[in-house]
Amino acid sequence: MTLDLARIRAGFPALSAGLAHFDSPGGTQTPRPVFEAVTAAMSRPLSNRGHGNLAQRNAEEIVLGARQAIADLTGGRPDGVVFGRSATSLTFDFARTLAQDWLPGDEVVVSRLDHDANIRPWVTAAEGRGAVVRWVDFDPATGELEVERVAGVLTERTRLVALTAASNLIGTRPDIAAVAELVHRAGALLWVDGVHYAAHAQIDVAALGCDFFVCSPYKFFGPHHGALVADPARLTDLHPEKLLPSSDAVPERFELGTLPYEVLAATTAAIDYLAGLAPGTGSRRERLAASHAAAEEHETRLVRRIEDGLAERGATLYSRARRRTSTLLFDLPGRDAADVAATLAEQGVNAPAGHFYALEASRHLGLGDRGAVRVGLAPYNDDGDVDRLLTGLAA
Repeated sequence: MTLDLARIRAGFPALSAGLAHFDSPGGTQTPRPVFEAVTAAMSRPLSNRGHGNLAQRNAEEIVLGARQAIADLTGGRPDGVVFGRSATSLTFDFARTLAQDWLPGDEVVVSRLDHDANIRPWVTAAEGRGAVVRWVDFDPATGELEVERVAGVLTERTRLVALTAASNLIGTRPDIAAVAELVHRAGALLWVDGVHYAAHAQIDVAALGCDFFVCSPYKFFGPHHGALVADPARLTDLHPEKLLPSSDAVPERFELGTLPYEVLAATTAAIDYLAGLAPGTGSRRERLAASHAAAEEHETRLVRRIEDGLAERGATLYSRARRRTSTLLFDLPGRDAADVAATLAEQGVNAPAGHFYALEASRHLGLGDRGAVRVGLAPYNDDGDVDRLLTGLAA
């Protein structure tokens, strides 16, 4: 199944500025139905959630609709969806809550492949409880994070393992399901950062086997905030710090303050838009599966063109894992990465350079804190964008 690129690109007003966007790992552009959903939500009567009047019912409808949309996206349950300001803030909040049961000498596992948002919250929480932090390295030569490396650090004192489902820096996709089996056999919990993964793969939290999964809608055409998905029974056992009169129900007990209703309406619109990328029928989740498959096929073809072009220019490619997203990190011989990004920007090609908050990964690759140039694809990229990128690199 192929994507109708003309139709898709026409739905993104930002593309009319004439830029070639390879910066989607940092956030995609926004299709028209998403920002129209913000206007529609804020144009209706709104108040705090409830059932007593129209304004309350509108707010309630938006929240429940967004929970169902995230559940359809991830294969989770709507009553296990928690919204927060960002995936980072959700991870910090849950790290503090989960750490309440940790004892001195307990162990927490983090990986050098991860964005710092899935490292620092756990390191900080562990330090506060006297727990030990154990690190899992990836192979800098291949970009792979083998399951055996995780197995090698698990002990009877392991309480939680935090691991990305896809590296935002080099695209590597570890075998999360195999890791989950090992983690649960050790009696620990698995927290999965799915922020980069969610933009490139059909999510099935049950198949992944994770206990917690976080993502950010702005990576897949939506607004800026975060969502967590977990088994409601797991959430029932957790007791976060909260205001005394605020709801103790799940998932509301984890959501601090009034939810941003217009943002949640836009999230539902983004997931509906994603489900409609490719023509299809059936449930929203079935249509999401078809769209993800078509988008992956499209992006794979384009990324191979880019890889061939980089090889012709003698680039050093750091994205080498067998299973990965359409995200490439590279350096050009004799050129500073920041200069390459600046030169491309002058030609209307957005391909930034840096470590992109995956600081441990950048250092482990030998790139220090400077990082390299990153190119990431989204469904709205086309061959013309790739042509402009390769021409810019030739310059």
